[in-house]
Amino acid sequence: MRSKPVLVLLAIIVIAFLWNIIGLTGKLQETYKNKKIEQEKISDLEARKEKLSSDILKLGTDKGKEEVIRENFGMVKEGEQVMVIIDDKNQPETPKETGEKGIFSFLKNLFK
Repeated sequence: MRSKPVLVLLAIIVIAFLWNIIGLTGKLQETYKNKKIEQEKISDLEARKEKLSSDILKLGTDKGKEEVIRENFGMVKEGEQVMVIIDDKNQPETPKETGEKGIFSFLKNLFK
């Protein structure tokens, strides 16, 4: 039992076990990271499910249907008017101030 070949063999076996344990701990850490990512995905999906459920319930009422139709298709009730605001593309641009700030601009403006 105390011979050198047996001790060398035991040392090799111990090193092999340690090497495998180190590899397993790396995989375990990766598994924890993946688990956390998947739990976040699950919570996002649950929130989305709740929103979709509330949207479905909302569509079950006449008011909810009207709101969706107005929002998506721009429809109005009888007697209402639609107002569309369009930016004027021919309007000249106002010059933007390029005022410098700080001590150097103060001194520069002081001696003008």
